[in-house]
Amino acid sequence: AAGPVRLWVRTEPFLVGALPAPPPARLTPHYLRKAAAYARARADQGCFPRLRWPCWRHIACGKLQLSRDIAWLYFELFRGLLGPAPPLRLRWADAEAACANAEELERERSKARARSRPQARGAPEPARGTGTPTPPKGEPGLTLVCLSRALQLSVDTLQFLLFLYVQQLHKVSLRRSLLGDEWPSPRTKSPSLTGKSAGGNKNWNDQEHLAFVQSHLLDMLELLLEPEQLSASSHSSCSSLVSLEAVCALSFLLEGTVSNSGSVWPLHELALRQPCHSHNGYSKVSRTFSLPKLESWLRSCLTANPLGMSVCLKAGKKLAWAQQVEGTTRRAKIACSARVVPGVSPMVIMSQVYRQTLAKSSDTLLRAHIRIHRCNESFIYLLSVTIEKCRNSTFVLGPVETSVHVQSCDNVRVIVVCHRLSLSSTTGCTFHTLTPTQPLILSGNQAISFAPFHTHYPMLEDHMAQVGLATLPNYWDSPMLVCGDGGDTGVFRLLPPSDFYPFVVPFEMEGDTTETPGGLPKEYQEALRQREQKVQVWQRMVKEAGLTRDQRKQFQTLVENKFYEWLVQTGNRQQLDSLVPPALGSKQAAG
Repeated sequence: AAGPVRLWVRTEPFLVGALPAPPPARLTPHYLRKAAAYARARADQGCFPRLRWPCWRHIACGKLQLSRDIAWLYFELFRGLLGPAPPLRLRWADAEAACANAEELERERSKARARSRPQARGAPEPARGTGTPTPPKGEPGLTLVCLSRALQLSVDTLQFLLFLYVQQLHKVSLRRSLLGDEWPSPRTKSPSLTGKSAGGNKNWNDQEHLAFVQSHLLDMLELLLEPEQLSASSHSSCSSLVSLEAVCALSFLLEGTVSNSGSVWPLHELALRQPCHSHNGYSKVSRTFSLPKLESWLRSCLTANPLGMSVCLKAGKKLAWAQQVEGTTRRAKIACSARVVPGVSPMVIMSQVYRQTLAKSSDTLLRAHIRIHRCNESFIYLLSVTIEKCRNSTFVLGPVETSVHVQSCDNVRVIVVCHRLSLSSTTGCTFHTLTPTQPLILSGNQAISFAPFHTHYPMLEDHMAQVGLATLPNYWDSPMLVCGDGGDTGVFRLLPPSDFYPFVVPFEMEGDTTETPGGLPKEYQEALRQREQKVQVWQRMVKEAGLTRDQRKQFQTLVENKFYEWLVQTGNRQQLDSLVPPALGSKQAAG
């Protein structure tokens, strides 16, 4: 159908892909252009159109002066953003877990694995990582081939360059710092849920994403140009042509719709529509776009993301999950995306849940991006995630396919199986995790404790399989210090086994999981065994004390009173009280 094209910036590359830390010194547009030229010149060595891990390691460590760990971090973060599918994730987890040491792991990562068939030049990767895209209409010469890339550690070169460019989102601007808009500190300003804060959480702020693309659009287009289209200074001219291959790569960042069709399409499919050719300068003969016309067309079509956080806050569906009772809980706000579009992850935002236990296992949460903001003294169970500005709370999360980011939180406990965990500006927090990647400790953290994952619920292993998470490898105890804190390992500790207690999810449901997946490390299991022995000794002492019936009753009352005092003193009474089902009139809503 003919009609105006609307384009917007996709959420995932910024929300999940942009590491919330200033980029390394050489990860700049200038050096990325050099890396792009280097990769294109070595297409026969595994650099283009697919970039293999050994080639990226050489570019990152030798040209961009990144450490090998940081190079792998970016490479693996990008791969996780676009896939692979859960079964392939599990196969890679098996291969990685079988490696006995770092040398074996590096050899496994560097293996060259043949594809079943060659990929057509110019064939785009699926923009969402959800399957093989359909060939653009009107382009019979562009054949897309379904590939067998099981375990092959390579990425689309042009998309990866754009991903690296997006890391500039968190570059500290000296000019903005002097104006007071952006000043680095352990407690970086965090956004209100109105989205009005200038120094807000850029990963969630779709207005920042749009502004970033608008400001850097020409730079990104030049990054994708073939060498012959650039001047000696590596810049474009008014006669530069953009290949279809480059526009396909740009679909990693941009998507859109036609009129009000309700369908969402990747950029390259919209750009190839016949009515758009006169505006974006596409030639069917050369299969290229005029760069000035393409840039102008993109700018004219770019608009706010109708599926982003801003729209979710203004027009999203309100969810009555939190108990709306008298007092401070009236402030609680929970909303989700009003529009559900196939292939687009919905948004769920929770704000200001106070002194409550909130438990949800809902289709609304399935593959959603969840933001938990300003929740205090609460226990939140999400069995299906940015946690921001929360205090004195416990978060039990079901398996998270991509990442959990915790920012500006005090004294929170997070219990989760996830692909990646990252922390910034947190104090006194404890993380019980099962994760196949090293937890990332960014800037501004203090007194962090890491501990093994220590709970289960009946559907846990089924949910883990659905998102491609296995019990091995598990790097819960091997965090990586990134940026600000340098090599200061004093910002974190491993929880002493003497302070370790199992956690019980206090809800009944159907399923087969009856114990913590993967078990516990020996030292923690031994600590639990010793504690259980003490309980058995105590019970035997009471049994052998020869108390009369009245004495047993009196003793029971004394123990219960002491236990009640302990509940009050530790604040655990609130947790138990909040597990009592609400009255009929204030029941948590379904959804």
